[in-house]
This record gives sequence, C-alpha cells and structure tokens, in this order.
Amino acid sequence: MICLGAGSLFFYGYWEVASLAIIGFSIAWNFGLSHLVARSRKPIYRLAFMWLGIAGNLAALGYYKYVNFFLANVAPLFGATPAAIAMTLPLAISFYTFQQIAFMVDIYGRKMDRVPFAEYAGSVVFFPHLIAGPLLHYQDIVSQFKRRLSVSQATLSAGLPIFAVGLVKKVAIADGLSVYVGSIFARGATTLPDFFSAWGAALGYTAQLYFDFSGYSDMAIGIALMFGITLPVNFRSPYKATSIIDFWRRWHITLSSFLRDYLYIPLGGGRVGPVRRLINLLIVMLLGGLWHGAAWTFVFWGGLHGSLLILNHFWRERISPRLGRLDAALGPIYAGATFLAVVIAWVFFRAPNFATAQHVILGMCGLSTLSLPGEVAYLLGVDELPGVTWGQTLPFKDFATLWLLLAFAFALIWGAPNTADLFNLDDKAQFRSDWTAGRSFATAITTGILLWISAFNVFGSAPSEFLYFQF
Repeated sequence: MICLGAGSLFFYGYWEVASLAIIGFSIAWNFGLSHLVARSRKPIYRLAFMWLGIAGNLAALGYYKYVNFFLANVAPLFGATPAAIAMTLPLAISFYTFQQIAFMVDIYGRKMDRVPFAEYAGSVVFFPHLIAGPLLHYQDIVSQFKRRLSVSQATLSAGLPIFAVGLVKKVAIADGLSVYVGSIFARGATTLPDFFSAWGAALGYTAQLYFDFSGYSDMAIGIALMFGITLPVNFRSPYKATSIIDFWRRWHITLSSFLRDYLYIPLGGGRVGPVRRLINLLIVMLLGGLWHGAAWTFVFWGGLHGSLLILNHFWRERISPRLGRLDAALGPIYAGATFLAVVIAWVFFRAPNFATAQHVILGMCGLSTLSLPGEVAYLLGVDELPGVTWGQTLPFKDFATLWLLLAFAFALIWGAPNTADLFNLDDKAQFRSDWTAGRSFATAITTGILLWISAFNVFGSAPSEFLYFQF
C-alpha cells in the first residue's frame, strides 16, 4: 500500500511538483476534520466540523480555479481594471476536492467508519482515477484495498485489454480529430466558418471529447484491474440516448451520481414539489457547468442542459402519456433530436467565448458559405453545383481526412459495442465468469494490435493531454 501511494504521488508530481503540497494539505485537512466529525458525540459539533471541512475545500477550489473569473466579473462593476493573479491550476483539484467533500459528508451521515490515514491517503491519490475520475465513493475503494489489492497474471490479463482499448481511443481517434477541431475553432474566433467546416468542428469535438474522456476512463479501469481494484463504469454509449435524461444516465455516470447524491438530493430533490424540483435540477446543472471551468460558456452549457432536462421531464410527464403507441414509434426522432441538442451544447462547452460559439453555430445554420474543396469538382466531373462555392473551405487533404475520421468515429459510436458491453462489465467493472472462456488467444492478439497502433501514435506525434485535465 505504501509503495502504491508513493508511486501515485510520483505520478501526480511529475506534472508539477508544487501541486504535491496542495494535495497533501487537502488530504491532511479532510482526514483531520473527518476524524473530528466521526469522534464528536454532540450533533452540533459534528455538523460544525463537517461544514468547516467543506468550507475549506470550497475555499481552496475557489481560489485556485475561480478567483480570476471572480475578479474579471466583479472589478468592472466598480470601474476598476481586473488584475489577474498569476497561478497554475493544480492538476485534478476539481476531482479530488469533490471526492473528499463526499467523504466528509459520508462520515457525517455515518455511511463510513473512520479509516486509517494510510488507506485514506492511498484512496485519494490512487493514480488510475486521481486525474480525471471515475469519481468514487471511498467506502468502495478503501474496502478493496484491504481485500483485493494484488498484482498477478489474472489481474494483468483482466486489465490490459481494457487499457489497450482506452489508449487507442485516445491517441488514434481523439488526438487525430483534435488537430482539425482546434484549427476551426481558432479561426471561428474572428470569422464565420463555412458550413462543412462548422459541422466538422462541432461533430469533431463531439467525437473527440467522447473518445478522449471515455478512453481515459477505460484506461483507468484497466490499470486499476491490473492491481485487482475495480472502478465504476463511466460511459454507456451516451450518443445512443433517446432523451437528455437518458444521456445523463450514460455520460460521465459517476459525476451524474455525485451531483444527484451530494447536491440535488440535499437541495430537496423531488420531495419539495414539482416546481422546486425543476428549479433544483436547473441549479444542479448550472453548478455542474461551473464545476467544469471558470467561464460563462460553461455556465451557459450547464444552463442549457438544465433547461433541456426540464423540457424533457415536462414532455415525459405531460405529452408522452397522451401519445400512446405513437410515443414509442417516435424513438428515432427523439434520439436524433437529443444528439443534435448535445452537439450544439458542446459548441459552447468547447468555445473559449460566446463570439466563437456564435460564429460556429451560425456556420452550422448555413449563414456562411457552402463551400467544397476544388478537387471535389474535379472528382465529380462538374464545373459548378447550385449554391456551392469552391475552395473557400479546408484544403482537400484536411477536408477528406476530417470527414473520413468522423465517419469512422461515429461508425464505432453507433455501430460497435461500448467497452462495458465488449468486456461484460457491470456497474462496478466486475467481470462475469464467462468473459475469458474461449477468448484468451483472440483477446491477446487484439490487445497486442491495439497497443502497436497506439505506440505509433504515442511516439510518432507531439505529446497531448487529456481534455478533462483542464477541468
């Protein structure tokens, strides 16, 4: 356990050594106050220590992540010029802060007993999930450290194939799309992209974010399994969702669960009447958007999803029962509308400001040019097409590569089994007993091919970070 904790701290500190002091203080603060919460007999003291712990967590997160956002928005109200504080956002501070707040609340609610410091610290810094989740309930992982922590041929055979799938998702698909997505959004800051570029950027980021983050989650699950530890499944084909409610049951599942358990339910959940329930839902999504980043575009993204959830609940409760059998027949239309709404929302999530998001959205609506590379005219054997201009879009090589990548990415998204189905994982990433039967040789060959493909991308291109590292 000590070796694993030391290795995890080395892994974390390799990015930035200074962040080790911050996460170390965070662990000491939360463990110390949770100890006081657990041992205090008077309810008022337990409550006070819990809120002191939560306040300390929020103060640290607010300073490192939101202080410049606050200054930029407050200073102009007093006629002052905002002066940004130079600092580096500590890696994964949103994740480990959120999880330790949950630990504090669980101790207060007597869902957990006190745990030894080494086990608590090890569960916080456990490197597979430390950087970007999946988010964990500590009683789940601490108990596993006692019972399951080991490395063997069985655990390596279990975890390596899942790790390989996640790695190839990231380096072969997500990173391949990022080049084109980034350049189009960069140009979108000052000009309206053409129709095909705008849709290429929106769909490209939709696929890039999915393969980047689900790839990381798969890698985390795979590495943890190599140590005998199971982490929860975080994605279940979210772009196959038939509603926004369904989408949030499939996308970043552990975050949705945490927002429900530690924000929505404490606000009253659905116990406070239909109007308050919808208001609580909107508040949760607004705060969920802000949790992702200190920018109004993230808040707008959260508000947009909150509004869509409210509309979805209204439709499900008031309209769907009246449609009868027609409601089931409308499933494909619901799925298409859900996907379109998610794609549009991702534009605001990706754009650095509203001007860029507006330019991309207008381009998607056809308010810019409808242009194709000149080489397409040659391939089609035509001199002109009604409403189409030539050569005012991406160069032919970039245009063709982007759309071929998109076709391949969405063929996998909609046509291939997700990781949980592929490896027969349940919600805790446990294996069913039939998983390895008759598959060991084929699995080994496939894993080797995926790792070989990934190695070419890892060593043959510039380093790239995971998108969720910035959140």
